Amino acid sequence: MKTIELQVEGMSCGACVKRVSAALGSLAGVGEVRVDLASGKVGVAAQVDSRELLAALQQAGYPARVLGPANPAEARQTGGCGGASCCCR
Repeated sequence: MKTIELQVEGMSCGACVKRVSAALGSLAGVGEVRVDLASGKVGVAAQVDSRELLAALQQAGYPARVLGPANPAEARQTGGCGGASCCCR
């Protein structure tokens, strides 16, 4: 499984954490979901494309973005993450 780090907008309480966890955890191929309410960051151990995760969060009412590529192949598909230490180089 790969770990995908997401920045999720709009989480403000424990109920939000539960909704985000449920939205992601219900997807086939998702193993573990770690939500940090204070930073808005979510780590997902999954065997799914990050676009599926983003769509599930959007449907639940929480816009999100991927923090860096989940893997180099995905980074190349999305245009890379950039920077001198980029894994895409």
